[in-house]
Amino acid sequence: MKKNNRSYQEALDFLYAQLPMFQRQGSTAFKKTLDNSWRLSERLGAPEKKFRSVHIAGTNGKGSSTHVLAGLLQAQGYKVGIYSSPHYKDFRERIKINGQYISEEEVVNFVGEQEEFILDQQLSFFELTVGMAFHYFAQQKVDWAIIETGLGGRLDSTNIISPELSLITNIGWDHSDILGESLGLIAGEKAGIIKAQTPVIIGERQSEEIAQAFAQKAKVEQAPLYYAEELVQLEKGEENLLGGHYNYQYRHLAAADIFLDLAGDFQFFNLRLALAALHLMQEKQLIELSEKKIKFALANIRSLTGFMGRWQLLEEGPPMLLCDSAHNVDGLRYLGQMLAKMEYAQLHFVFGMVRDKSADKILAALPKAANYYFAAAQIPRAKPAEQLAQEAANFGLKGSAHESVAAALAAAKAMAKKEDIIFVGGSIFVVAEIL
Repeated sequence: MKKNNRSYQEALDFLYAQLPMFQRQGSTAFKKTLDNSWRLSERLGAPEKKFRSVHIAGTNGKGSSTHVLAGLLQAQGYKVGIYSSPHYKDFRERIKINGQYISEEEVVNFVGEQEEFILDQQLSFFELTVGMAFHYFAQQKVDWAIIETGLGGRLDSTNIISPELSLITNIGWDHSDILGESLGLIAGEKAGIIKAQTPVIIGERQSEEIAQAFAQKAKVEQAPLYYAEELVQLEKGEENLLGGHYNYQYRHLAAADIFLDLAGDFQFFNLRLALAALHLMQEKQLIELSEKKIKFALANIRSLTGFMGRWQLLEEGPPMLLCDSAHNVDGLRYLGQMLAKMEYAQLHFVFGMVRDKSADKILAALPKAANYYFAAAQIPRAKPAEQLAQEAANFGLKGSAHESVAAALAAAKAMAKKEDIIFVGGSIFVVAEIL
């Protein structure tokens, strides 16, 4: 296998130029087969078989659940890899061990070694990065890898692993053009990560249609199926912009006043799922736990794992500047509820989205009483700001279109008073440009 003398940026430029990338192109980059993933795995010596893993799918909450569980395991002394997507600023965010990014040298060498195979097999960007992550985790001999699906589950490139545990956060409307036009069909695709005789925990109890999709797949695979609420009783206390206080109980273990340094009502479900996973892993003698280290981990998830972009306070102000990467109906509805609880005179919302999302459902979920600053992120998939502003007006959303996210944020800052709040969201790509 050859290496080359590319720089890190040159290696990334090669990947961006040569490989179909969902993050930039949308559904045309999605492969409806795992053939390439299996071929790359075989070439690399089946690295996914050389470490223990937990596999996480779902519509919302995958990133938070992944990082909370990884932080919990890391604080117990385990060497923990995280594979997540997409990235904000640096490609290496996708592949981390104990919160540290894969090195630029590792990326350059892997691309150089696999270049001929990449081009011959016409790998997608996601297929390549999953293989890179598994190869790196195997080389570094991680104790655990927490693997987040990119899209769906059944045909997601990550779905070649044989995890010790599968987790499904929730089911909502997202990528219905690929995953199906009903929540039952979407749930069926997510349920594709359920493996033979491998426990699966569902984060939220939703409709009967969704529950049946999980139950049917679990029955076929003879996989023990749990709901997080059956394993962990969780109560939420006071919350601020930096996080929330909780009490929880798992069987005979009770923990009072733990602090999670991730804020938002939606984190209730992600925390409960991660705790359920952690204790089930202990019960099955896969890990050992110290209760004191659980408390430490939850108070330090961001610093332990490098988690960012979810309900993040960027500037205390005044005016205060917040961001979040929610990009579908359910996620934006949760954000609206969070913002409604806050005290401010006026909300200034810097907003952008991709063109292949269902704009009507998303725009209908946004807060009406806000000043909007519409912008397109610097990717081909971005919906033009002028078009977005026109569509938003049909839903009673008032605002102005701007030539860039930076320009939109500057305009919001110019208009906002001390008692106001500026919020940036609608797309991970919009948030990425202001982090």
